[in-house]
Amino acid sequence: MRSDAIKKGLERAPHRSLLKASGYTDDELARPIVGIVNSFNEIVPGHVHLRPIVEAIKAGVRMAGGTPMEFGVIAVCDGIAMNHEGMKYSLVSRDNIADSVEIMAKAHACDALVFVPNCDKIVPGMLMAAMRLDLPAIFVSGGPMLTGRHRGKEINLVTVFEAIGRYKKGEITSDELREIEDEACPTCGSCAGMFTANSMNCLTEALGLALPGNGTIPAVSSARIRLAKQSGMQVMNLLKKKLTPRKIATLDAFKNAIALIMAMGCSTNTVLHLPAIAHEGGIDLSLKIFDKISRQVPCLCSLIPSGPHSVTDLHEAGGVLGVMLELSKANLIKKKPKTVTGKSVGENLKTAKVLDQEVIRPIDSPYRPEGAIAILWGNLAPEGSVVKTSAVVPEMLHHEGPARVFESEEEAYEAILAGKIKEGDVVVIRYEGPKGGPGMREMLSPTSAIMGMGLGRSVALLTDGRFSGGTRGACVGHISPEAAEGGPIALVEEGDIIEIDIPNRRLVLKVSEGELEKRRKNLKIKQKKVKGVLGKYAKLVTSAAKGAILLDD
Repeated sequence: MRSDAIKKGLERAPHRSLLKASGYTDDELARPIVGIVNSFNEIVPGHVHLRPIVEAIKAGVRMAGGTPMEFGVIAVCDGIAMNHEGMKYSLVSRDNIADSVEIMAKAHACDALVFVPNCDKIVPGMLMAAMRLDLPAIFVSGGPMLTGRHRGKEINLVTVFEAIGRYKKGEITSDELREIEDEACPTCGSCAGMFTANSMNCLTEALGLALPGNGTIPAVSSARIRLAKQSGMQVMNLLKKKLTPRKIATLDAFKNAIALIMAMGCSTNTVLHLPAIAHEGGIDLSLKIFDKISRQVPCLCSLIPSGPHSVTDLHEAGGVLGVMLELSKANLIKKKPKTVTGKSVGENLKTAKVLDQEVIRPIDSPYRPEGAIAILWGNLAPEGSVVKTSAVVPEMLHHEGPARVFESEEEAYEAILAGKIKEGDVVVIRYEGPKGGPGMREMLSPTSAIMGMGLGRSVALLTDGRFSGGTRGACVGHISPEAAEGGPIALVEEGDIIEIDIPNRRLVLKVSEGELEKRRKNLKIKQKKVKGVLGKYAKLVTSAAKGAILLDD
């Protein structure tokens, strides 16, 4: 056992003495040590309830003959960090989490790990750590929040963001805005809808690193406690079989995860995180792979924010396995990859069912014939850009309009709420990429303001930043290279015509190459003076097209 390095032999008497000071007995120290990676804190609603889940995991580990040892990592709530300086730190936290898990697991010689994440960057950060360390590991998320209800209608966090625009437009009163604020988030858990957190928790299932139900069992359900106990027991089986994340999350497993993205309408952030997770396992997951699968896989779900169905609806309809079962009927799922159940994907699918064909459409009757996310290229995005097609109304799938250029999210948000953006405009927000932000902020506030102001059917938004999983509309993000690297988005001027052609995967700045070359020669890249963690991040981070990974050589 790896943990023998801190507990076996005469020379380890001081180490054992310290472990005994923490209350561990000789019997406990004779067993394998299982690190329980807990992202609990009292700020984030997706994490505030993780203590009972962790206790259930510990019970499972003990029942199966292991000794659980819990340690914590940070967790940022993207919703609370949204639309201010705090959002610069969200993506940065992903790598901090991966690093901190590596430090704790290596320093204390863990034999296996159980990861307990829930929200946006915590799940990919822990997945990166799991692939990097390659110890036997299993994931147990905190689960999704239930939807709220307001005057007989289901609502969620995005409803609140969009309600600000509705209030500015005079459609609702301040009292109704307060009602929506009070009712939108009725329980603990990751925000209701196929936003980034729930997308990543579902993808963890598809990668084979979590038991069925991980992504969809509600946070407040006792079934999640049972799942936690089962996972605690199962990690001990993984240890006995020496079944580690890199043996499970192969390239075929990542392709299954991408197929799930396209079928369910997951967050565009998944296109940022999966390449970074794959990189830790030595797998090159390029945007071309996403594009190819996007053209092959139909969209089978219409989940919040793109449609009416909640994550709870998805769970009751058959969950992640139900969606994968339908995809497998068209040979769109790789069945050979192993999973933490101890069985292959194909074996797991034998128990899958689809119980509601409106929530999970049959493969021959999809909501859309192609996947929910598309990769766009063109002279404005030579390295690619990302758009959630399932959240775009038909009339905006092809759009041309004049650029309205803003150098920050705050400038654009203020202009939208002030009524300065008109029908047909293309809002361009730049210097918000991984380096330029730094931190690649999400743009849920401006995109929600566009929807709330009634411009969702006529205005597009482009950025080298990124979007929340809750974003709706013709919103193209991850434009690469970013402005801070001298990418073409830095050359756009007010009034330039931009063409967005989603069916043909094109993003074009309609300015001659000669004119662009003139602008390139005169370009002065805006430099932001940043110190501390943001300064380090800006120096090390790479393009969004590569997953915004950090240079490690």
